Amino acid sequence: MYVADSRSSKAPAAPAATRPGRREAAAGGRAARAAVPGTVVVLGVVSLVTDVSSEMVSAVLPLYLLTGLGLSPLGFGLLDGIQNGFSAVVRLAGGHLADRRGRDGAPRHKAVAAVGYGLSALCKPLLLLVHTVPLIGAVLAADRTGKGLRTAPRDAMISLATEPAHRGRAFGVHRAMDTAGALLGPLTAFLVLRTAGGPLLADGGQQQGYHAVFAVSACVAVLGVLVLLLFVPNRLDTDEPSAAHPRLRDGLALLRIPGLRRLTVCAVLLGLTTVSDSFLYLLVQRRLGLATEYFPLLPLGTAGAFLLLAVPLGALADRIGRRRLFLAGHGVLLTAYGLLLSPLDGLPVVACVLLLHGAFYAATDGVLAAAAADTVPAGQRGAGLALVGTGQALARFACSLAFGALWSAVGGTAALTWSALALAGCVAGAAFVLREPAAPEDPAAPEDPTDAEVPS
Repeated sequence: MYVADSRSSKAPAAPAATRPGRREAAAGGRAARAAVPGTVVVLGVVSLVTDVSSEMVSAVLPLYLLTGLGLSPLGFGLLDGIQNGFSAVVRLAGGHLADRRGRDGAPRHKAVAAVGYGLSALCKPLLLLVHTVPLIGAVLAADRTGKGLRTAPRDAMISLATEPAHRGRAFGVHRAMDTAGALLGPLTAFLVLRTAGGPLLADGGQQQGYHAVFAVSACVAVLGVLVLLLFVPNRLDTDEPSAAHPRLRDGLALLRIPGLRRLTVCAVLLGLTTVSDSFLYLLVQRRLGLATEYFPLLPLGTAGAFLLLAVPLGALADRIGRRRLFLAGHGVLLTAYGLLLSPLDGLPVVACVLLLHGAFYAATDGVLAAAAADTVPAGQRGAGLALVGTGQALARFACSLAFGALWSAVGGTAALTWSALALAGCVAGAAFVLREPAAPEDPAAPEDPTDAEVPS
C-alpha cells in the first residue's frame, strides 16, 4: 500500500483571500504553490538521493580507470560514451512503456520509473565484484539502462503535475534538488575515501577505498527507490484522451510536430559538440596540477552553480522563452571552453570555468524538457520527451567517442579547441533552426504562450 495519494498529483487550489489587504500576498502564495506541486518536490527528493549514489561513483570512476587501471583516453571515451549511449537506446522504450495505460486506465509513469531506479540501484553493489574494464563497462551499461528507463517517465510526471506557464520553474526546482545530490555525491565519495584509509589505487594502494565508495553508494540508491514507491502518486490525471496501447512508431510520429522537431534537431546539433563532464574535469585537473585525491571535488563547482541558478533561470525561461534561454546556455558553455583555452591561469580561472559549466546546465537541462513538454500531447508526454532526450544523448555519445579519439591523437588542449570551434558553429546553426516561423501545433498539444516567440 502506498502512502501517496493515487488519484491525482495536481496541486490543490488555494482558498481565496478573505481580506482585501492580503489579496496580493494570497495571489503570490497561490502562484508559488501552483508553480511547484508536491509531486515535483517528492520527485526532486528521489533524484537528490539517487544522484548522491550515482555521483559518488562518477566522481572516482575517471581516476580509477585512467590512473589506476591504466585505461587510455580513447578507451575511457568509449566507456564514458557507453554511459550516455545505453541510456539513449532505452530512453525511447521507457517513454513508450510509460505512456501505455494499465488496468486502471492510467499511464504507467511511476511503474516504469521505479523499474529504472531499481535497476540502477542493483548495479551499484556489482561494482564490488568486477575488476576488469569489460565487466565494469557491462555494469555501467546496465546502470545507464536504468537511467534511460526512468528519465522520460519522471519528466513526464513533472510536466503533467505542473501548469504549463510554470513548467520552467518546476523543472528548475527539480533540477536544483537533483543537483544538490550531485553536489553531495562527490563530497561523500571524498569523505568515504578518506575514512576508508590506505592509499588510493592511483597512488599504488589497494582497492578498499573504492570498494567503500561503491558499498555506500548501493545503500543510498536503495533509499531513493523506497521514497519513490512510498510517496510519489500512483497516477497522474490528464485531460486529454490517448490510446490505451500506443505503438512505438506512434511516438516516432511525434516528430511531425514542428516545435518538437525543431527542438530535437537543435538538441542533436548542440549535443555533438558538448564535451562530457569527465573529460572537462580531467582537463581542469591537469591544467591546474591538482593532486589526484582532490579530483572528486572538481564537480562540486559545477554542481554548486547549477544548484544556485536552476530555479531563477527556470523562472527566467518562463518569461523570455525556453528556446531562447536554451541557446544562451550553450553560449555560456562556449565561454567556459574559451577560458580553459586562454593563457590565463590560476584558481580563479578554474573557478570561473566550473561556474560557467554549472550555469550552462541550469540554462539547458530542465529548460529543454519544459520546452519539449509544451509541444507534446499529454497522452504521449513520455514518448515526446524521450525523443528529444534520446537525440541529445546519442549526440553526446558520438561526441565522447570523437573527443577521446582526438585527445589520443593530438592532445587534450587541441581536442578542446576543435570542440569549441564546432560548438560555435552548431550554436549558429541551432539559432537558424529556431528562427523559423512557428507553425501551428497539433490542437491536442498547444504550446505555452511564453514559448510562442522563438529566438531571433
